[in-house]
Amino acid sequence: MSPQDRFHQDPFQDIRPYNDDEFHEVVARIANSPRVAEAVARSFSSSPLIMSLIKPVISWRVKKRLSGMDHIGDFQLWLSTFVEKMLKTTTDGFTVSGLDELAEDDKRLWISNHRDIALDPTLVNYALHLKGLDTGRIAIGDNLLTDPLVADLMRLNKSFVVPRSVQTKREKLDALKLLSQYISHSIETGHSVWLAQQEGRAKDGKDETDTAVLKMLSLAGRGEGKDFSQALQVVKPLPVTISYEYDPCDLMKARELVAKRAGQEYKKDNDEDVKSILEGIKGQKGRIHVAFGHPIKESDFANANLLKAEIDRQILQGYKLFPVNYAAFSLLQEESLVPEIENIPQQDLEENINWLNERARNEQQDVKQQLLFMYAEPVLQSQK
Repeated sequence: MSPQDRFHQDPFQDIRPYNDDEFHEVVARIANSPRVAEAVARSFSSSPLIMSLIKPVISWRVKKRLSGMDHIGDFQLWLSTFVEKMLKTTTDGFTVSGLDELAEDDKRLWISNHRDIALDPTLVNYALHLKGLDTGRIAIGDNLLTDPLVADLMRLNKSFVVPRSVQTKREKLDALKLLSQYISHSIETGHSVWLAQQEGRAKDGKDETDTAVLKMLSLAGRGEGKDFSQALQVVKPLPVTISYEYDPCDLMKARELVAKRAGQEYKKDNDEDVKSILEGIKGQKGRIHVAFGHPIKESDFANANLLKAEIDRQILQGYKLFPVNYAAFSLLQEESLVPEIENIPQQDLEENINWLNERARNEQQDVKQQLLFMYAEPVLQSQK
């Protein structure tokens, strides 16, 4: 079959997640990768001797477990056990709101704030899983899929590719059109989709929707003669807010922002995104809340700016403010907060003020200030 024939048969083949009929081939590649056994072994011990002893056992167990699966649903159910374990060991609780208002067959574009590379879509899908609802497909940048093993794992977990590495304007437009078509096609054929409200994480704590993302979503409708409002109503965007009490990557983000603001060239290490993913998974996160918003009124689809304003409003409204947010705000104001604010006990505020001071104890003053602004930003936004 020629590339042209294959494209017409499946125009989304290069960007879509794997299908069930590809499952066994991909699982075999993953199971036979020595890197999988090494990664699992490393989570148990850093000792070369112990790792060399347990890797063969781990490899055998991984192959046995994966060989007992038949489709994507089996794989996701298996992954959910790891998510559950991660939540038990690295958080102080996981709560969800808003899902009771949605119908079981209501497939939508979950457009959320973006704080963690891997956990944001994972936790949205886990919330859906707990409610007995179908998990959604996940938009992920091609910069995270340069490693074939990582690409296999992500695309097996319902991830599809967002182009970021294309060079020319023509290539970028064509890639974005295909992406827009795939998102519309997914929702129209009964598959929800998760998409971040902006490209990249909101490292400064400001959760704002990029209108370029909304305009990308409208590209699929242009060929069908649909205007912006009609095209966006097809994908039925619904805002979702993910609130982390503590961010394991907070200092990494603060240092990067300070360096860039100072005009220093900041070049990512080859494995920096992977380090952020692992730190986000392993680090302590305190409490986490996922808030699903409300269906957007038809009048708010009139143009990109109106739709952005409504998505931003709902995401801010859904944000759960924790004592650490008020503690950071208090330190920036250089005054103590009274206990009546949000019914937060003074002791909780003082403990979090101490935690923030200790967290930034060895950092430069501008990095500490940036850290405080990251945690205080949701309070500042709520006051506006």
